[in-house]
Amino acid sequence: KRNRAVVKEDRLSQLPEALILQILSLLPTKDVIATTALSKQWQSLWKMVPTLMFDSCDHKRKLGTFSKDVCKSLLSHKAPVLQSLHLEVDLDTCIAMDIGIMLGMAFARSLRRLLLDIYPKIKKNNKPFSFPSTLLYTCETLETLILRFHALVDVPSHICLKSLKTLHLDYMYYYKEDKSLRNLLSGCPCLETLVVRRAACGDGIKSFVIEVPSLQSLSIHAENDGQEHCEYVINAPSLKYLHIYTEKGPEVCLSETSLKLVEAKISCETIDDKLLGSLTSVKMLSLLFWSPLEVVYPTGSSVFYRLVCLEIYTGKPAWWNLLMFMLDASPKLRVLKLLTDVSIFTKHVVCEKWNQPKTVPECLLLHLETFVWEGYEGKRQEEKEVAKYVLRNTSRLKKVAFSKSNCSLKDRLEMLKELERVIKTPDSCQFDFA
Repeated sequence: KRNRAVVKEDRLSQLPEALILQILSLLPTKDVIATTALSKQWQSLWKMVPTLMFDSCDHKRKLGTFSKDVCKSLLSHKAPVLQSLHLEVDLDTCIAMDIGIMLGMAFARSLRRLLLDIYPKIKKNNKPFSFPSTLLYTCETLETLILRFHALVDVPSHICLKSLKTLHLDYMYYYKEDKSLRNLLSGCPCLETLVVRRAACGDGIKSFVIEVPSLQSLSIHAENDGQEHCEYVINAPSLKYLHIYTEKGPEVCLSETSLKLVEAKISCETIDDKLLGSLTSVKMLSLLFWSPLEVVYPTGSSVFYRLVCLEIYTGKPAWWNLLMFMLDASPKLRVLKLLTDVSIFTKHVVCEKWNQPKTVPECLLLHLETFVWEGYEGKRQEEKEVAKYVLRNTSRLKKVAFSKSNCSLKDRLEMLKELERVIKTPDSCQFDFA
């Protein structure tokens, strides 16, 4: 009897209303509306949920049913502010005009965050959905805009998204090359975070120009940039975080006003000396390249005078050439991480021998405190020589960590002893081999 009483007790309804609304915000709206059948208390509770999520796949009925249900829900919504709206729309079940009506109603509810997923029609050669540019003149409260998949950015004139701080453009198409993109970005005076993902089939832009004075974080992920050359021109004087991931290594031009970077991560097929030379003010830098190093490194005044943390991926031939260049050019480096991604580099074969430099970089002698090597194999003689060179020429090391997968305890102990013997100050250094 006691167990039955516990089962019948409605503990959820006894929670504070604010907490119940927070829980409901994590569910699809169709499930939230279904709670109206629980009791009288729950009949109107869903109307105060600040986050709404609708998926047209849940409405496999005739065309227009999905938009009618969404509009009905928006009309019934009573929360003071609509914090977030997530629409997943299949263009086979919803027409572009209906999408515009739904978005217009959401913006009238002082919408803060919009995530719009557009799935194209099954038919080939169908036109992409064109985001209603007229709505961009009325959404004054919008702080986050995430556009995904089969949508066309068509902004014929300047707009004003005065509250927008975060913008995601995932696999978009752009009208009249970069004109619409320029109009969109120039209409975001407070934009801080920009994420761009580009598909292999192309998006209509050859020169991707990003001019945003307020931008602090930029991420570019291009699967293949098509067969044509593509360049990125970045003019962002407030930029602090930069992540570039491209498969073909297009030309990237950072304006001199964009050289206040704190952290940069560059992942591409080949290194670009212009890009590397424009990152000299960065504090944390991660470098991942997939092809053998065939590049003229920045020279002369190109010194990474603020760099304190460096990550380099070690899976391609002669990667240590890049390592030694960076060590020589980074006099204040304190943290060095060498990383191996086996899934990417299994086909690469080391074909060049390690030649020990005649001089020791300043950062090794005076500043390096942490040396980490993840995925250390220790099988190739070149790897051992690089590891020993770093350990032998540092006097301020506080932490050394090597990690290796699929390694027996016996082999691990042997590697540990071999490397530990060359450390100058073993007593003051923590040495881990996992």
